[in-house]
Amino acid sequence: MSHAFPRWKYYLLIAILSIGFIYAIPNLYGEDPAVQITGLKGKHLDEQTVSLISDWLLKDNLKFKSVILEGGTLLIRFSDPEAQLRAKEVIKKKLGDDFSVALNLAPSTPGWLRTIGAKPMKLGLDLRGGVHFLMEVDVGSIVNRRIESHYVEMPKLLREAKLRYKKLEQVNAEAFKIVFDTSEIRNQAYSLLQKRDSELAITPEDEGGSFLLLATLSPNTFQEIRSEAIEQTLTTLRNRVNELGVAEAIVQRQGLNRVVVELPGIQDTAYARDILGKTATLKFLMEDYQHDLKTTTFTKHPYPTVGSKIYHDRFQRPVLLKTQPILTGEAITGATTGQDRDSNPAVSVRLGGDVALFSKTSRENIGKRMAVVYVEVKEGKTNESVISLATIQSALGNNFQITGLSREEARDLALLLRAGALPAPVSIVEESIVGPSMGQDNIRMGMISVGVGLGLVLVFMAFYYSVFGIIANLALMANLILLVALMSLISATLTLPGIAGIVLTLGMAVDANVLIFERIREELRLGMSSKASIHRGFEYAFATIIDSNLTTLIVGIILFAVGTGPVKGFAVTLCIGILTSLLTATTGSRALVELLYGGRSVKSIKIGV
Repeated sequence: MSHAFPRWKYYLLIAILSIGFIYAIPNLYGEDPAVQITGLKGKHLDEQTVSLISDWLLKDNLKFKSVILEGGTLLIRFSDPEAQLRAKEVIKKKLGDDFSVALNLAPSTPGWLRTIGAKPMKLGLDLRGGVHFLMEVDVGSIVNRRIESHYVEMPKLLREAKLRYKKLEQVNAEAFKIVFDTSEIRNQAYSLLQKRDSELAITPEDEGGSFLLLATLSPNTFQEIRSEAIEQTLTTLRNRVNELGVAEAIVQRQGLNRVVVELPGIQDTAYARDILGKTATLKFLMEDYQHDLKTTTFTKHPYPTVGSKIYHDRFQRPVLLKTQPILTGEAITGATTGQDRDSNPAVSVRLGGDVALFSKTSRENIGKRMAVVYVEVKEGKTNESVISLATIQSALGNNFQITGLSREEARDLALLLRAGALPAPVSIVEESIVGPSMGQDNIRMGMISVGVGLGLVLVFMAFYYSVFGIIANLALMANLILLVALMSLISATLTLPGIAGIVLTLGMAVDANVLIFERIREELRLGMSSKASIHRGFEYAFATIIDSNLTTLIVGIILFAVGTGPVKGFAVTLCIGILTSLLTATTGSRALVELLYGGRSVKSIKIGV
């Protein structure tokens, strides 16, 4: 074996190719039509429920291949889509609204591969079929509400500091001004607001003999509001997508103010629109201490007394609450997790607008409990559930804390407070439907394009470069295996542009071999020996290969960073393909060439016609 190519490199290449082959194998297996069941609203699946579901299916003559409960999710595999659809209807009818029953395509990967994390690539919407929505979030409305909350708080703040102002008025939806009689009072107010409110950008101005402060939101606050609004919208939409019963749905941010929602397998756009746009909000209710809960729970009517209603908390315990809300979710402008004075988990809630009733009621009911009720309106039916029931420790204003929760509960409550209702109006700016038959056609045509492209390259290289062409073909096949393995490992989603990226990668991968082989031919024509020509061909062409691939890689990274949807899919495939081709076309090809010609005396080499 040649000293130019050490033994350890052979072992490393064999190990890489072996691992790549193992992780690429799952893509050769098909998928089973399946029904995926997960608990909602705190419900969990247990062995008894699994046994009941199996009995229901057997009674309806619905034969299934397997039933697996793992990580709180139940997956039932079937042999055909017809049984899958019928099974979903039966299970959904029996379980009700406490569980999500979703259609899925479960990979038929053998168990030994699944145990090592080997799984096939996910298919994009254009290959599987479904509904695509591009939604835009109106961040400006949240900015206006935040400014309004500061505007409402400002008189109280100035009165407490004994700073008299002449006039307070809004300049526009994003700014307001405070007018003072003297510059001294204006300067004192400026210093106070600079210290007390970091969210506002305060600018002193003089106008027509008046001294005023112009208040707007600071750039950092604006960026924080934007990020929080998108995060809240993503959380809310993910919760709503669960109601659709869609497995492997995609809800992700796109650009500054937009969100992409992709629902594989859904063809009813109107239904999807209705679910994503349904009304959901929050309300704050006081517990009713005037009536005895024990006597009221015996009645089946939800309103046992006038002005009160029986609710159930997250542990399904009854609680009697007053029906008149002291605050609704529209007033919430922010909710974050934090700690109270004793370093215990807490949820900090920020309110906007007029909260006089809320402050007055909380002040008069210190030591009593207040409930946060999640209200959802779907198809004209209102569902209400208590997500928090906490004791009021002090009078509450625009900012207050909810305590008595674990760290996980505090985190979840903050998300629910933010995700109970969409934080801002969301409009659908683009929608499209891809039918399942079209998805299958896309897969078929994509595979044909890969097969034809790869076949033509293999034939050309074998014919034009002889033995060296066969070596290039082996490297090309290894490149394809590694590319598929890496995409499977990182759970990349294969789209139609992604298939185009694979075809392009195969063509670009063989370019490196062409550069190397042509350089070897040139050295042979100059009278160099076979071994020297091979050595120079690989060494001198390497810099050119790196330059050409590096520029393409940079373009691919830029496409991934600024691109959206299909462009990202193309960029991911292209970037991974470049990295794998650098390994196989240079190191892999050289390993095979050195194996054939490096360990013996060679008078001539077969490098083409």
